[in-house]
Amino acid sequence: MLYPTIAKLTKGKYNRYQLALATSKCARIITDEYVAQRKYAEKNATGNKDLDRAQADAIVDHDYRDKKAVKIAIDKISDGEYVIIDKSAGGISADGGVKPEN
Repeated sequence: MLYPTIAKLTKGKYNRYQLALATSKCARIITDEYVAQRKYAEKNATGNKDLDRAQADAIVDHDYRDKKAVKIAIDKISDGEYVIIDKSAGGISADGGVKPEN
């Protein structure tokens, strides 16, 4: 059984296609953030493996490194950190239908 369930994630407002699309776009945002963190960590590398590993661990988010992007996206949508915007209801989003909740 998958948790959270599709019914909990959609809350009766969205269909499965909209949920899958929003989850994939959120996962892309998470992946891009992870890549940016890794590039920054590699850019600041000094050549000492032990020191570089410690610095990379401090820079790169552990959740992004250890979990799959789709699982993180589902968790963020479930927790309300990312909100699905229904474009057919008149809402327009530059990031494709998923926005972080501030």
